[in-house]
Amino acid sequence: MDLLCTRPGCARLNSFPDLDNRNTLQTVQQRFCTSCRMPLILAGRYLPVKLLGQGGFGAAYLALDRFTPTMRFCVVKQFQPSGNLNQEQLDLALSLFEREAVVLEKLGNRHDQIPDLFAYFPLLVDDPRTGKQDQFFYLVQEFINGQDLEKTVEKHGPMAEAEVLWVLTEMLKILSFVHGTGAIHRDIKPSNLMRDQEGKLYLLDFGAVKQATAGVGTSNESSTGIYSMGFAPPEQMAGNQVYPATDLYALAVTCLYLLTGKTAQDLYDAYHNQWNWRSPGLQVSQPLADVIDRLLLPTPKDRYASAEEVLAVLNGGKGNQGKSPPVAVASTPQGANTQIQPTPAGSAPTPAPPKTPGKISQAVQNLPVIKVLFQGALTGSVVVFWGIIAVTLFPQTNISLGILGMVVAGIIFAQFKRWLEVTEMLSLNTLTILALLAVPGLSRWPVIVELAAQLDFPVLVTVIIAAMAGAIAVMATIALFLLILKLLFAVLSKV
Repeated sequence: MDLLCTRPGCARLNSFPDLDNRNTLQTVQQRFCTSCRMPLILAGRYLPVKLLGQGGFGAAYLALDRFTPTMRFCVVKQFQPSGNLNQEQLDLALSLFEREAVVLEKLGNRHDQIPDLFAYFPLLVDDPRTGKQDQFFYLVQEFINGQDLEKTVEKHGPMAEAEVLWVLTEMLKILSFVHGTGAIHRDIKPSNLMRDQEGKLYLLDFGAVKQATAGVGTSNESSTGIYSMGFAPPEQMAGNQVYPATDLYALAVTCLYLLTGKTAQDLYDAYHNQWNWRSPGLQVSQPLADVIDRLLLPTPKDRYASAEEVLAVLNGGKGNQGKSPPVAVASTPQGANTQIQPTPAGSAPTPAPPKTPGKISQAVQNLPVIKVLFQGALTGSVVVFWGIIAVTLFPQTNISLGILGMVVAGIIFAQFKRWLEVTEMLSLNTLTILALLAVPGLSRWPVIVELAAQLDFPVLVTVIIAAMAGAIAVMATIALFLLILKLLFAVLSKV
């Protein structure tokens, strides 16, 4: 088993083959980094195996919990502030880290769409470089096996309205619970929303949570200047008091990103000081657009005051002041154009999770087509070159075809294993051409010489034409195959 050192600046991957034995893994007292002597089994229980991410205030590791029957995965967060903080900033950063642990303990175990807290502990270790002791703080939480929505949009493009509406509804339910405990999340954004492999949505990263006072809406209590640029509303960026409507504003910006794939900087008109997100190519029903517009108003009192109020509008109620019409949502497959129609209050169904394509279908729909075709062209040309070599060195047809078949099979297998990407295929073509020039010699390629004579072309020109023909043939075959697959899955998705 390989264990990752969590000491800042080390990050050495330490290999311990004996820990592959389950009995040894559960009974060993401790293991230390072979480079800096940092304890590797945190709190005697958690074994970091992979770095998940790193930011200005800490790092997150995927770890194994050795004292669970299934050796379950968990996330270990380490408080790791940058070195240019003064003492006041350092104390604030640590208090936020501790606050996240407190909030997760309070909320996570009460709501199944918020990660559970497993542990929070400090660790004192000797630093062999300075001879002093360093203190680190760790937070251990539930591991959500999925992908955050920012990465989802980056990989697959903007979401359909039905899917965004489902995300909005799920998030409103979570925020209704969070706000009901007197907390404001303060950092709603796509990267903090994660959908697991079963399609369940989670709200992550409670490090910026602020506990609201009992008199929300009347207090003049200020807010720490913590926010994500582009998602935070004016009151949060100014360091003023935050409200439930503060999170709702950020949720609306998140919905715009999911719908368009564009950041707030691309959608906000700073000259006119207004949002300009509607475009002719963007198909969004008017009722949903009105809800988003109201959530984006600059003054908190003009927005919806609570997540429940927005849910009431989406589910058929009028909401505060009746500014938005009631909305009903029809459950439609992902990618369909959803129509939202007004219905009598209380009769609208809750939107169901959007239907997602299967793994094979999704993989086909999101293939990098240009890359695949270009790699196919390179494959076709290298097959022609190896065909020339095989026929030249082994005039017997059976032997030459056998060698060519093995070469083609090897290339396809290497591409399937991702050992040969575009760069490697270019290198393979180059090396093959050099081999053709160096080993047999142009004048000794009987097949090419005979073909050149029939075409009345120079031998080298004939070789180039043959390579181009092979490239075009393979590329055309791949293009036809992809077209058939895409059409097939498009038809099946409508059945």
